Amino acid sequence: MSPKALLSLIVLGGVLLLASQGLYVVKETERAIKLKFGEVVEADLQPGLHWKVPFIEVVKRFDARVMTLDTNPSRFLTAGKKYVIVDAFAKWRIKDVRAYYKATSGSRLEATNLLAALLNKGLRDGIAGRTLHEVVSGERDALMTILTAQLNEQTQVELGIEVLDMRVKAIDLPEDLSRSVYNRMAAERNREAREHRSQGQELSEGIQADADRQKVVLEAEAYREAEQTRGEGDAEAARIYASAYNKDPEFYAFTRSLKAYTESFRQNDVLLLEPSSDFFRYLKDAQGKQ
Repeated sequence: MSPKALLSLIVLGGVLLLASQGLYVVKETERAIKLKFGEVVEADLQPGLHWKVPFIEVVKRFDARVMTLDTNPSRFLTAGKKYVIVDAFAKWRIKDVRAYYKATSGSRLEATNLLAALLNKGLRDGIAGRTLHEVVSGERDALMTILTAQLNEQTQVELGIEVLDMRVKAIDLPEDLSRSVYNRMAAERNREAREHRSQGQELSEGIQADADRQKVVLEAEAYREAEQTRGEGDAEAARIYASAYNKDPEFYAFTRSLKAYTESFRQNDVLLLEPSSDFFRYLKDAQGKQ
C-alpha cells in the first residue's frame, strides 16, 4: 500500500471516529441534556440527529415516558389518633430535564426515592387532618386530587418531575385496630338483629292475637247463624207437621205409629208393655180403634 493510500485510510478512520463520537440521536421516547466538563450547556434536546464536540461534550439521555412509582405500605395517623396502613402509587414523568439532572444526577433510583419521600410526606399531612371515615370513604377521591396537585407543584420545582396522577390502592387498619373495629361492628349488627327480632316478635304476637280474635268472632257469628237457621228449619218443620196434622189427623197419627213400630222393632231390645196400650192400637185395628 502506498503512503498516500495509507494516509487516506488514516484520515477516513479519523473522520469516522469523530463522526461516531460527535453525532448522536435523541429518540421520541427520550429526553436529553448536553454537558461540558460536568456543566449543563444545553437542556431539553429535541428528538432527532444532533452534534456534539467529541471527547469534550457528553450527552445524557433519560426515559421520557410515563413511569409508575409504587410505594411500600406505610402507617399514617388520622385526626382521630387512629393508625391506617396506606398503599399508594403515583404516575410521573420528566418535565424539566435540567432541574431533574441537578436534583438526581440523572439517577432514576434517586428520583424515585426523592419522589417517594415527598409522596409519603403529602399523605402524612393530608391524612393527619382528616378522620378515619373521611380517609376511608368520605373524602378519599377529593383527598387524592388535592394531594396530586400539591405534590405536582412541589416536584416540578424541586425535582423537575410532573406528577400526573396519584391513587391509593388499599387502606387497611392495623391488626389490633381491625379487631376492635370488627368487634364493634359485630356488636352493632347483633344489637340491630335483636331489635329486629324483637320488633318481629311483637308484630307476630299482634297478628296472632288479631287472628285469634277474628276466629272467635267468626265462630260466634257462624254459630249464631247456624242456630238461627236451625231454629228457622225446626219452625218450618213444625209448621209443616202441624199443617199435615190438621189436614188428616188420623193419617198423621197412623204414620207416626208406623214409624215408631219400625224404629222399635228393628232393635233387639225387649219391650214390656200392656196389650191394651195405645202403642198397639193400629196392630189390633186398622182404624186405630180400641
